[in-house]
Amino acid sequence: MNAREIAYKVLLDIEKNDNYSNMAINKHFKDVKLSNQDRGLATEIIYGVVENKYYIDYIIDKLSKVKSDKMEIYVKTLLRMGIYQIMFLNSISDYAAVNETVNLAKKNNAKVSGFINGILRNVIRNKETIGNITVKDDIDYLSIKYSYDKWIIRNWMIHFGDEFTRELLEANSEKPSIYVRTNTLKITRDELIERLQEQGVKASKVSQVEEAIKVENLKNIENNSLYKDGLFTVQDISSMLVGKVMSPKENSLVLDVCSAPGGKTTHIATLMKNTGKVVARDIYDHKLKLINASCKRLDLNNVDVESFDALKLDKESVAKFDYVLADVPCSGLGIIKRKPEIKYKEKEDFRDLPPIQKRILENAAKCVKRGGTLIYSTCTIQDTENIEVINEFLQKHRNFELAPINEVNIDLDNQEKGYMKIYPNVHGIDGFFIAKLIRVR
Repeated sequence: MNAREIAYKVLLDIEKNDNYSNMAINKHFKDVKLSNQDRGLATEIIYGVVENKYYIDYIIDKLSKVKSDKMEIYVKTLLRMGIYQIMFLNSISDYAAVNETVNLAKKNNAKVSGFINGILRNVIRNKETIGNITVKDDIDYLSIKYSYDKWIIRNWMIHFGDEFTRELLEANSEKPSIYVRTNTLKITRDELIERLQEQGVKASKVSQVEEAIKVENLKNIENNSLYKDGLFTVQDISSMLVGKVMSPKENSLVLDVCSAPGGKTTHIATLMKNTGKVVARDIYDHKLKLINASCKRLDLNNVDVESFDALKLDKESVAKFDYVLADVPCSGLGIIKRKPEIKYKEKEDFRDLPPIQKRILENAAKCVKRGGTLIYSTCTIQDTENIEVINEFLQKHRNFELAPINEVNIDLDNQEKGYMKIYPNVHGIDGFFIAKLIRVR
């Protein structure tokens, strides 16, 4: 199976099953042998098509009598793949893009190969102008250019203003940087950088977190010997900041109520130098297995993985923990770079999130002992899921107060107030929200 065939299968899975691209890639790549070159091309096509879906469909609709929303999914997927390669990938010749896409069409349904060939050749003939967006309305224009559902852009315009929204859309269109977190129980950051460089990986220090390394050209991570040996784990800077804000003392008792896939759990356990105990909870067996696997790989023995629903109160945990983390389910609108499918979610998909977040926070708070710390975090930039949840909680719970965040090497506006709003266009890392609360009585 070549790069385009696997890309086609993954894109169909994403489109038909509303699957996330990273999950679909992991599922399909796992069972096939691909060279690094094919793996790279397939990944480029998959993410490129997903990230630019509305824009590519706009081009299709200019050239086809059958509009994109009326097409069979497999036909539309093939056209998107071909157009993406023609319009975005300078490393691939137009001839190869057309030829390979038509061959792929013939393998699936020879009857549509002529139609696909005609559309793609039309794109090439009109390449200089076909990508021009001629709509006048600002929201419509930005929705097509950056491929977003209109409600998201409208929402951001209202809350952030025109200029900030455009900067945010542009920042979200850039390729995400890859960061790894040093397992300081096994190796120093300087030593890990040296070992990575010996493998030909470009690795550099990150100022915000002393364990963090920015990497480039790190291929096939799960098969990397340093990864297998538990010397590092992949995690974005914003996610690492959660553990740093908590800053748990050694021999503490910590509860992570929504732990999977375990990045923050393992960071917290590492910060505690493998002492004390971190109770990591989630409700799905396959996610619990992921946490256990990460702990085993990193040689962490201070983590207890438990199946428990954060929407329910564990009476045995009331007022028991020194630190509690509620990294709640959210809209993910801060990590669009990494999960571009979020751009196409409808407003209704997120409507039930704040009530769920509030309920989890309520239950998590009950588990904090007097003088203990409660961390609330999300990977979204929506105030309705962030500061508004915190403010409502504080109004009801006078025994908690926001505490200044002095533990991290990053300067944000509201740190002294006890919370951090992180934006991709301002801070160059994933959009996140982190609040630090102390139970004062």
